[in-house]
Amino acid sequence: MERLSDRETVERIWWAGVRAVQGEDAVRNALDAGPIDPPDRIIAVGKAAASMAAAASQRFPGVPCLVITKYDHSAGLSLNGPAEVIESAHPVPDAESLRAGARLLEVVSGLPADSHLLLLVSGGASALVEAPKADLTLDDIARENASLLAAGLDIHAMNARRKELSRIKGGGLLAAFPGARATVFAISDVEGDAVGVIGSGIGLVPDGAAYAHETRIIASNAIARAAAEEEARALGLPVLGSEETLYADIAVAAERILDRLDGTPGLRIFGGEPTTILPDAPGEGGRNQALALTLARGIAGRDGLTALVAGTDGSDGPTGAAGGVVTGETWEDTGAGHLARADSGPYLRAHGALFTTGPTGTNVMDLAIVLQR
Repeated sequence: MERLSDRETVERIWWAGVRAVQGEDAVRNALDAGPIDPPDRIIAVGKAAASMAAAASQRFPGVPCLVITKYDHSAGLSLNGPAEVIESAHPVPDAESLRAGARLLEVVSGLPADSHLLLLVSGGASALVEAPKADLTLDDIARENASLLAAGLDIHAMNARRKELSRIKGGGLLAAFPGARATVFAISDVEGDAVGVIGSGIGLVPDGAAYAHETRIIASNAIARAAAEEEARALGLPVLGSEETLYADIAVAAERILDRLDGTPGLRIFGGEPTTILPDAPGEGGRNQALALTLARGIAGRDGLTALVAGTDGSDGPTGAAGGVVTGETWEDTGAGHLARADSGPYLRAHGALFTTGPTGTNVMDLAIVLQR
């Protein structure tokens, strides 16, 4: 068997989980498992939009496709038909987010009465595409989103507020669809996998819709964790637990992980999406980098422990890193100041502990992989 370092081992297991929920494979597998009639229009929205659209376009060549995704997330995209791609900002909307929202609403509302729409939704859509209510400006929307992100709210609370500001979220988009059938495939980045919360409900079919419709969750954190378990066992590692419990402030999420580390050799897998309250002038980093550094403090001086914490989309907050990989040797007392300033990134970079992947083609929240030798 190939001999891997502990860091290589946790990275390999993390990637096994992520690859199992990549947009292209998830859409292809969904279409194989339950074929649908050819759509007249394909629309993909979210961080995984390019990957999801690629699979749909291969299956339905020649169908016009609109892709709305994050900046630099459509590189290398090849679609088998007429295509329009709009890239915009995340996690705070920008002018391109509003252009994307206007175009999205125009396309959906302009479809013929006998049309079939295939809508592919993934996390990140809340910021990437927006059509504000009439009395709101971009500055209003951006300021509200920045405030929500800094307040330590979970995704359910944030997206509930985002729906109140939007004409296309919470079922608003598909309320404007005049066609005969809508099929929605969603990659879940929320606790409970509720389509009304993913992307603030951009793919939600409103009650009383007159057209035929079907909605499927085609990838989730649970699927990613199951694949990570399978890879760990293939490497000969006992899996001591797999939990989707990281729905708490970073300090609480770290304690939940640390409480499980009783010295028993093996692997533990955690999923979810922790929250954090940001200071007035946060430094460089995101929730995964902060959680990784908090874990480093908790395991300081302990032998044989390696922990990887990263966002499955390959981005952690407004940074180019996905998260961090730490051991019992990573922590130094200067880390406390970095945590207080929400500035974990520079610390992890200086200690060779930053984990950078680039866009992954999916988004099912975060994965933490902890190995005890």
